Amino acid sequence: MIDRFRIFMSLKDKIALDQLPEHIAVIMDGNGRWAKQYNKNRVFGHTNGVKAVRETTEACAELGVKHLTLYAFSTENWSRPQDEVSALMKLLLKTIRLEIKTLNKNDIRLRAVGNIKGLPASTRKELEFAIEATKENKRMELILALNYSGKSELVNAMQLIASEVKSGTLSPDQIDEKTISDKLYTAGIPDPELMIRTSGENRLSNFLLWQLAYAEFYFTSVLWPDFGKEELYKAIVEYQQRERRFGKTSEQISLTKATNA
Repeated sequence: MIDRFRIFMSLKDKIALDQLPEHIAVIMDGNGRWAKQYNKNRVFGHTNGVKAVRETTEACAELGVKHLTLYAFSTENWSRPQDEVSALMKLLLKTIRLEIKTLNKNDIRLRAVGNIKGLPASTRKELEFAIEATKENKRMELILALNYSGKSELVNAMQLIASEVKSGTLSPDQIDEKTISDKLYTAGIPDPELMIRTSGENRLSNFLLWQLAYAEFYFTSVLWPDFGKEELYKAIVEYQQRERRFGKTSEQISLTKATNA
């Protein structure tokens, strides 16, 4: 028991707080498979996944991470069995309502990205209430990707830009990366430096396709309900051991670090 405690503490102790990713994005996968292990339905897995959301959110805030984005519900998820979708919406509504007090206590601001208008009215109302109730919090921003599609987000951005070009308020040669970023659901939020996906799947599943261009990917076989603080620390420690070059050579990165030292 003592050895396990030491291992847990050593993982957190290995994290360099001055090299934290400012923004972590998470694809929370494996709830259904976790439930299957217990011979339960998929909703049982989603319900138990809420604990992992709470632990991950609190751990990020404690460390000093400024933005945490959780892929909560994709546009493709509407094609799942109707009873599962209905249960997910009810669980989401209930969780948001119960977590407002905790978010305020931890000084965490809630935000949502995606086609929010496409959510059921009751869920949207509860979400808007929670966003308003936490808007003054400054310690960390918790971003829920709901009814979200990376491709749809880009299509929407292109339509907005095309409309401005058509109206004459924007010239085609003025369009650059910032123009596009400013039209995305995530406008004003820095791109994630670290993307974590649980359950052993190694794909993006239409998540933050533009924003993850230079993120470090961390894939783990741990199913989402079993993902806790220790697993988050493990992901951050590995992230900090990687060299982020952004197209440059290792020598150039080393020279830049030496110059800025």
